Amino acid sequence: MAIAEQFAGLDMKQLIGGPLSAAADASLNLASSTADFINKVGFDANGKLRTVEFAYQKRSMNEDGTSNLDEMKVDIPMLAIVPIPNLQVDEVNILFDMEVKQSERSESSMDLGATISGTMNLGIIKVSVSGSVSSHSSNTRSSDNSAKYHVDVRATNHGIPEGLARVLDMMAANVAPTLVGSSIKDGNGQNLSEQARIRAEKLKALRQEISLLEKQHTAAKDGLHTVILQMKRAGTSQLHVYQGILEKKLNEQNAEEKQEKYSRIREEVGASWNDFMNRAADIVETIAADEGLPDKLSEILALKGVTKEGEIADYSKEVGSYYEELYRHQNNAVKRLQSVKEIEQTLMEKNMEYSDAVANRTQPALPEKTGNADKEQ
Repeated sequence: MAIAEQFAGLDMKQLIGGPLSAAADASLNLASSTADFINKVGFDANGKLRTVEFAYQKRSMNEDGTSNLDEMKVDIPMLAIVPIPNLQVDEVNILFDMEVKQSERSESSMDLGATISGTMNLGIIKVSVSGSVSSHSSNTRSSDNSAKYHVDVRATNHGIPEGLARVLDMMAANVAPTLVGSSIKDGNGQNLSEQARIRAEKLKALRQEISLLEKQHTAAKDGLHTVILQMKRAGTSQLHVYQGILEKKLNEQNAEEKQEKYSRIREEVGASWNDFMNRAADIVETIAADEGLPDKLSEILALKGVTKEGEIADYSKEVGSYYEELYRHQNNAVKRLQSVKEIEQTLMEKNMEYSDAVANRTQPALPEKTGNADKEQ
């Protein structure tokens, strides 16, 4: 058989495509197993996230010398504490080697070696004849066929999928220990007397009120800061409108005096708005202290506007496309500032009340006088 005919019966499509198709099917099965694991382990029959509850005790000292023994618990998503199988086919190597060897050798030889001897008298000539005849032949043929077919598939665990990791991060940001129960002990963790327990409970209630007020104060300040930023953004947008009007006027006018006029107006208007945006927080505090809640945009802002004709004017509804928005943000900021001030006042009073309670708690109690003691005196 010719060497080329050795490859005629090979189905290369099946040899190469078969393992690749099998690897693709394996990838689908692996992805399906990951999804099944997440559904079965991560969620219950009702589709709610399955969590594991951890309970522990936390002991903390108080300023009055007592201690809190808190019973805490925290719920952790099951998917965050178990390894998630996520095998993926990373590499498929197909190696096919076929080697055909064929060799043929033929050898033939003939030798005349038969010996004949004799003498003949041919008149005056005497002839002597001798000879030999031999024959040898050889034929050699050899062939060697070999084939190698090797498929190498590598799969590794890729850990938590990226989408699931982001979801778990969002859950982790909202996971916080929950207080289940709390009891007050002395500094050594022992039970308090009834009178000491009542005083400690009062101090504990005050601490909780102070903690709540501090959170409210932080939230109120953040809200005030957000509104002030909104005021600044509205101011920036209004200034861009005026700059556009003046830029157009500068391009229309060729006279030198007109150029100077509109350049001066641009500088004056820009200075008023830049000053407002730099001192917005202080301006809001001044408005709240002097005017309370104004029924229009306060004159304290001292803002300048530009008419459609390019003339400078005091900022008002007629020349301000962002006037209503600024007015709304102004009053919102004043309200939030007043809320911040009220919380600060209440927080200060509670801190003073707590300090007085701690002072009374630490003062040694005077012995009560009895009737017999009075008689002795």
